[in-house]
Amino acid sequence: MAGGKGTRLRALTNDEIPKPMVPVAGKPILQWQIECLREQGVSDIVIIVGHLGERIQEYFRDGGSFGASIRYVAEETPLGTAGALSMLPPMLEEENFFLIFGDVLFDIDLRRMERFHRENHALATLFVHPNAHPFDSDLVIHDTDGRVRRFDSKHNVRDYWYRNCVNAGFYLLNRRVCQEIPARTKVDLEKELLAGLIADGQPVYAYESSEYIKDVGTVERIQRAEEELGSGLVSRRSLRNRQRAIFLDRDGTVNRKNGLVYQEEQFELEDCAAEAVRKINRSGYLAIVVTNQPVVARGLCRIEDMERIHRKMETLLGREGAYLDAVRFCPHHPDKGYPEENPAYKIPCHCRKPDIGMLEECAERFHIDLSRSWMVGDTTVDIQTGKNAGTRTALVLTGDAGRDGKYTAAPDVTGENLLCVIEKILERREENG
Repeated sequence: MAGGKGTRLRALTNDEIPKPMVPVAGKPILQWQIECLREQGVSDIVIIVGHLGERIQEYFRDGGSFGASIRYVAEETPLGTAGALSMLPPMLEEENFFLIFGDVLFDIDLRRMERFHRENHALATLFVHPNAHPFDSDLVIHDTDGRVRRFDSKHNVRDYWYRNCVNAGFYLLNRRVCQEIPARTKVDLEKELLAGLIADGQPVYAYESSEYIKDVGTVERIQRAEEELGSGLVSRRSLRNRQRAIFLDRDGTVNRKNGLVYQEEQFELEDCAAEAVRKINRSGYLAIVVTNQPVVARGLCRIEDMERIHRKMETLLGREGAYLDAVRFCPHHPDKGYPEENPAYKIPCHCRKPDIGMLEECAERFHIDLSRSWMVGDTTVDIQTGKNAGTRTALVLTGDAGRDGKYTAAPDVTGENLLCVIEKILERREENG
């Protein structure tokens, strides 16, 4: 979709080139997109052009010079973010197609997204991710399996704790979606088309990923993107490449250890937690919380209560410009005998630390190299978990500060708090390259 005027980029376009032709690190945004698609075997491309669309056609022509086959659809009048899709069916030979907005810089493992789309028999799949400003972003509300239930506009008053889950402007659609759009009618993709499909009970799914994708629709964002391209961050975050992660314990590490935390009122971030997570976000490491929560097995709260506490964690971090790439928790506990316990969770499992099920699941999901990752926590259980998983380990002197005494495993790094530990980890990375 390359038909926008790009009013926010007028300082760069001078109304002489369309927004998708604005150069980023020496190449038009659209060229970065086409090259990423072509590298993964996507070479049949349709570009929907509008304002100054002839500049795009003059540059790319039939796509042969770029290793692609490019055709064009011209909007005679602006048709919104979805109206032009009604013109696509005669040009679509495959059952599914990627829909990409022309001001988005990305490097995504397309096969992983396509596999998710097919496994869920989705009519539409949205690429979603956490960002550093969820409070002023449109959010995607979905079930644990990814099925989208609704959208929450950034203009709404949010009097609830929410997941940091933002629509990135990158889609995989079944061609049947195009049949839902009246010919040559202005249609909004999210508010009208997708919201209508959801209301009709159609399978619309959210594909969550940690990969790099950024709207570069302002001068400032382009400058930031150029820095990230230059540092190699853009390509490193693609799940085609092995990732590094910093796994974080929760209670006593990210949040204050207020006894057994099973009510949202008990959850309070450690003073330095948001700054520490921000540093992880900027480093290229993934920030993933892995936490034992036997309060579920003990019957003190339900799974839904724990998820609400984690939404509070994401909301509080997001307010300070920090985000988590994933949150995993183990609700089990093998020991029985509590009067209010929930027998469904009183079982042995592979996910309870120091077992490594949560880390292994994340390693599979996010293509993580555990040997180049870290486990950070406030107990010897966390340190032993890291040793068992083959990560390096760090102990924070908040919470239990290693005084639980359950294991003798020694950490590679010790620090006063999470921020101190993260700074030491990042210093080591810079020293080792």
